[in-house]
Amino acid sequence: MSTFLSKAILDFFIAFGIVIGGAMVGGVGAVISLQPPTQTMLDVADRIKIWALAAAVGGTIDPMRVIESNFLGGNLSPAIKQILFLVSAFLGAHMGSELVKWVCGGRE
Repeated sequence: MSTFLSKAILDFFIAFGIVIGGAMVGGVGAVISLQPPTQTMLDVADRIKIWALAAAVGGTIDPMRVIESNFLGGNLSPAIKQILFLVSAFLGAHMGSELVKWVCGGRE
C-alpha cells in the first residue's frame, strides 16, 4: 500500500478514535458526576471534532505551513496531498461524531 494511502487511513482512524474515545470517557465522567451521560457524550463529540482533526494531522501549524510553502512555490502535489490528509482526518472526526449521535439517539 502506498505511503499516501496509509497515512490517509491512519489520519482517518486517529480522528475517529479521538472523537469516539473522548465521548465515551466523557460519558463515564458524567455518570460519576451524576450528570446525564447521553447529553454529555453528544456535547463532547461535537466540541472535540476540531481537536481530533488537529491531532490526527500532527498539529495545527505544520500542515498549513506545508500547504503555503508548496502552493506559493508552484509545487502543487505536496499541497494537494496535505489537503487530502486534512479531508481524511475531517471525515474520520465527522463519522465518529455521527456514530456517537446515532448511538445516543441523536439530538432533535
